[in-house]
Amino acid sequence: MIAAARRSEALTLLGILGMIVAAWTFSIWAELTGAAAGFHHHTLYHEVADGSLPLWAAILRLASAWQLMTAAMMLPSSLPMVRLYAVTARRAPRFGLSVTLFLGAYFAVWTAFAVPALVGDMGLHWLVHSWTWLGRHAVLIPAGTLGLAAVWQLTPLKDACLRECRHPGVFLQRWYARGPRAGLLLGLRHGAFCLGCCWALMLVMFAAGITHLAWMGVLGLIMFAEKALPGGARLSRPIGAALAALAVYALVAPIPGF
Repeated sequence: MIAAARRSEALTLLGILGMIVAAWTFSIWAELTGAAAGFHHHTLYHEVADGSLPLWAAILRLASAWQLMTAAMMLPSSLPMVRLYAVTARRAPRFGLSVTLFLGAYFAVWTAFAVPALVGDMGLHWLVHSWTWLGRHAVLIPAGTLGLAAVWQLTPLKDACLRECRHPGVFLQRWYARGPRAGLLLGLRHGAFCLGCCWALMLVMFAAGITHLAWMGVLGLIMFAEKALPGGARLSRPIGAALAALAVYALVAPIPGF
């Protein structure tokens, strides 16, 4: 039984690593072939605005790309949590279903963030095209997004959510229970803390274009360093300062991707 449990744990981790590799492979392929352009927020807005794409179809297209991006950017930083959960739950009944529901709930939390972000982005595009002043000062949008992310890096709530993500042992001691339903609830809770920690950084990713490889790599590395590396908690403020500097720079010069 112990050998079977360990085998299930190993297969789970290999499966997650496979998801990460597949997500990055597909993202690189989409960028190189030009397929990624169809998922960019500018493209989605114009297709919805000219009537060639219904809003619900734009949301579905974004949601599919968002799953890919979540796997590529967020799963690496959540590997310590997923690994410890797999170790803890490996002898529990219906282990595979529990892990599947944990991951599904985690992805659902991030999808719940992406949908209103897309609708808000559509509204912002409409404002830019309808309000002459904002159209002339559109640089305020990337600058404001980067500035918001910079401020969030310095907040106590960011620190509190980051602590929950950085200490999976403490998290599981507090919230772990056996069974698929518990796995679902645990995934929702972990996803909520992860969202609280990283939503502003992912908003920057959204503004840059959700398939932009350079921004995916930089922001994914930042989130991994903050959540998974020793001393990562001390990086929040330097990262916030760097984002603030980029926000100021965005006022005077274009930033690639935005």
